[in-house]
Amino acid sequence: MQSLLERATLRGWFATRFRARARSAARCCASLAAGVALFAIAMPPDPASAQDGRRQPTTGRALSYELSVPVDQLTPRKKPSVPVVIPNRINPLAGEPDGGRRGTGTRPRPPLDPLVNRSQNRFGRTPKLDLKFGGTGNPVACGGCSPPDTIGDVGKNHYIQMLNATKVTIYDKTGKRLKKPFDLGDLWSSGPCMDNFGDPVVLYDERANRWLLAQFHGGGTNRLCFAISQTGNPKGAYHLYEFTTTKFPDYFKVGVWRNGYYVSANEISAPDFYTAYAFNRTKMLAGDPSAEMVKFGGETNFLMPADIDGPGVPGGGGLFYTFKDGGFHGGSDRIELFRLNPDFVTPASSTFTLIKTIPVAPFTYTPCGFFILDCIRQMGSTEGLDAVGEWPMHRLAYRRFANREVLVGNFTVGGGAGETGAAIRWFELRKTTGNWKLFQEGTHDPADGHDRFMGSIAIDQKGNIALGYSVSSSTMFPNVRYVTRKPGDPKGTMGPEKTLRAGGGAQTSTFNRWGDYSAMSVDPVTGCQFWYTNEFYKTTSTSTWSTIIGAFTNPNCP
Repeated sequence: MQSLLERATLRGWFATRFRARARSAARCCASLAAGVALFAIAMPPDPASAQDGRRQPTTGRALSYELSVPVDQLTPRKKPSVPVVIPNRINPLAGEPDGGRRGTGTRPRPPLDPLVNRSQNRFGRTPKLDLKFGGTGNPVACGGCSPPDTIGDVGKNHYIQMLNATKVTIYDKTGKRLKKPFDLGDLWSSGPCMDNFGDPVVLYDERANRWLLAQFHGGGTNRLCFAISQTGNPKGAYHLYEFTTTKFPDYFKVGVWRNGYYVSANEISAPDFYTAYAFNRTKMLAGDPSAEMVKFGGETNFLMPADIDGPGVPGGGGLFYTFKDGGFHGGSDRIELFRLNPDFVTPASSTFTLIKTIPVAPFTYTPCGFFILDCIRQMGSTEGLDAVGEWPMHRLAYRRFANREVLVGNFTVGGGAGETGAAIRWFELRKTTGNWKLFQEGTHDPADGHDRFMGSIAIDQKGNIALGYSVSSSTMFPNVRYVTRKPGDPKGTMGPEKTLRAGGGAQTSTFNRWGDYSAMSVDPVTGCQFWYTNEFYKTTSTSTWSTIIGAFTNPNCP
């Protein structure tokens, strides 16, 4: 059974979970056991069980290509004046009898996370802000939708923020808005990518001095839509690509790598489930209509692609990680690291491999239970907020130093000392020679009665790490905060918190969705200045959220 779990296929995972339930139920209900056996037989073939012993990719080419008009010449289209409806995150275990929630009722409070360090605020000194300014908010963004899916990145001369359904705002690096927010779909002249369906992604491709803007399309027309800037000027024209994904690519994320744009998604049902893609970056930068993709599926938790910061060149194919909980996924609590090696000349020769299983300190998987969305408490409302504790959070940041390669990531766990127990587990992986190893990990939770979630993390050229996140409880409106650590600080610790923006209200919508993600990035020019964006409320309302953008620099980084 362990071998199935290590191969990380949903066939083995589902079968394991259902057989375990069948054994416990057989003493009182033989028919349930028979139903479980039928379910296991009906599961799709193991994607790792091909005759040559490796998974087989799905391959394809761009369905369409066009060159957009320059953003500076863009004419906004007229759209209906009704709020955009953002669908719920899709539970991949909704077909199970309990939807993966493992029972109903109040969840017992988990034990304190072993990495919570109540004295961590003694270490280090988190810097003050260099600047902050308000980003785009509702109803400008999407007419009243939630969540905003707040994301942004910093480039050579600009900062771009994107929000759901799907608004793009371009700023200079003083915070001056250079163009009125526009819809990403307005770049397309025809096709489903015009529809502004949502789940925005923006990344600056530092090596090429280009911008990548993306969104998905669903509702029966399942697409990934990419806009790659023709030059380093984000107000110019874009190469526009449309790729089919066969299934709805829920919650997709993107990473820039040397030999491809790497993408992950929750594709919900067999045999794909959690998927990994590579897109031909070279052709997409050149505006080549024949750009290819390769795709692998069958993973048992969401995969986060690595995204490069800094000038260091990584070797090999793109990296992805996920985390696994022993009680939920089987085995021990761990990080799993994968490598996708695409072959765009002979796509069938592409490989997707689990390259390292890294044990980590025990953690509680999700603060409130699997896909329990009304989780985090907030002052001024009885409505809870979605902690998105099931999946890794944007980004998995990669940086290459003279003597090592580094990956930093984070995810939300239970077992914190706050009201609900939501805290942020963060980690740093290093590779000097051989394979990747865990250098340090920590659980950020100052034990002040508040919950922390929706994190994003990055590392600068001196090895300083910055973590931004949301903070909330029944005695506090949701705040935006950040924290840093220096390389010489005790391992697994962060410095004192700083507030980027205090909240002035709560979200009263019964939709429960909050953020879905936030974004920490590093200025590619200085290699030092961190930029962070997240959401908050100025006043209590159903969905009139605001966003904030801030930047700060550790004093030890020139």
